[in-house]
Amino acid sequence: MEICDTHCHVYMEEFDNDRDEVLARAGEAGVKKFLLPNVDASTVERMSALVAAHPGMCFPMMGIHPTSVNGDFADELKVFDREMEKNVYVAVGEIGLDLYWDKTFLREQKKVFEYQVGAAMEKGLPVSIHNREAFAEVVDSLKKFDKNKLRGVFHCFTLPADNASTIFSLGDFYLGIGGPATYKNAKFVNRLQEVPLQRIVVETDCPYLPPVPHRGERNEPSYLVHVLAKLSEIYGLAVEQVADTVYANSETLFFN
Repeated sequence: MEICDTHCHVYMEEFDNDRDEVLARAGEAGVKKFLLPNVDASTVERMSALVAAHPGMCFPMMGIHPTSVNGDFADELKVFDREMEKNVYVAVGEIGLDLYWDKTFLREQKKVFEYQVGAAMEKGLPVSIHNREAFAEVVDSLKKFDKNKLRGVFHCFTLPADNASTIFSLGDFYLGIGGPATYKNAKFVNRLQEVPLQRIVVETDCPYLPPVPHRGERNEPSYLVHVLAKLSEIYGLAVEQVADTVYANSETLFFN
């Protein structure tokens, strides 16, 4: 069984004391690839160092997280542009809109988000989209782009299944499913089987959002086995079949 964690921040300081052990446990669980979304200028060096230490296993994305966008974002965009020209990335991410904590900089967030989507399309790269309390606004932004050239993943998908059809109408999109699918109050999973498994990828978003039975702990890539088990239950398929399908999905999206 091969697994790709399509969204993990294992380069963060939460893993400084045992990163090698975390990666080893993930390998024992079947995780072969780790896709690392950037947060902002402050995380580029950490992320790049991990990629350099584990070539062929860790793969970087370049992006500016919406919560890192404020009234003065010019320097962040300069770093983004420099990195996009200088290095090879598998995707543009983590980008999007976040209105959960603060709506003050919605205009700036949208400007930075749309700039990065445009840059991704110019490079022929997929996007990894963060959406929190901003689905309508994200959709409005994405509608400005050519759906025949737009592709990517809606990271941490926890919306009702009805929203999936809207997402798929915007371009060649997949849904990132992680720990929240295992939560007792996760109503979105009740109709998740309506979404073709061929449109699903798995992710941890570690160190955040650990699955049951690890809630309250630091999340890590080896815990994806619990997400796959939940998807196996939802779709009524063997875990190995689910794992093979979502791994092939991640290969198609990020490596073809």
